[in-house]
Amino acid sequence: MPDDNPFVKPSGARPEIWAYGLRNPQGLALNPWTGTMWESEHGPRGGDEVNTIGKGKNYGWPLATYGIGYSGDKVPESKGSYAAGTEQPVYSWKDSPAISGMAFYNSARFPQWKNSLFIGALKEKNLIRLSVNGDKVVEEQRLLSEQNARIRDVRQGPDGYLYVLTDEANGRLLKVGLAQDAGASRG
Repeated sequence: MPDDNPFVKPSGARPEIWAYGLRNPQGLALNPWTGTMWESEHGPRGGDEVNTIGKGKNYGWPLATYGIGYSGDKVPESKGSYAAGTEQPVYSWKDSPAISGMAFYNSARFPQWKNSLFIGALKEKNLIRLSVNGDKVVEEQRLLSEQNARIRDVRQGPDGYLYVLTDEANGRLLKVGLAQDAGASRG
């Protein structure tokens, strides 16, 4: 373990832990403009969230959640959407789209996507574009709904297009760009 990990020295702590209170991480990506690590995670029933991950921080699970238990009842340990000593998500959804892998868009090919974070959605079967300003989300847009496919992961290619992987028996790799650029799927 690196000597500067936050729990290397405390007695009784596991030295490999960097942050805790994360429920079900699905994706990690570095914000290319701030250097901050972002994480996407499934909530229980509702409460999917995006977090910026910091050294030694507590992200609340199961004490703080925007979701409920699968039974429809409150998560037993939950104190609500906030618990003292925990970090709030950068962005969350009350109704879970079942978010998955994610990637920041950092190419000049499609300037309209500048400062965007793209996240796949398994349940809602679309691609979510979040407009980002620093470490804050300022707008949300849904793309690729017409594909009717669970989106497992998304990456930016060196050519400036997005590459989206569907999660199905006959899964597909989609090349995604904006409509005015010939040769790409409609975004």
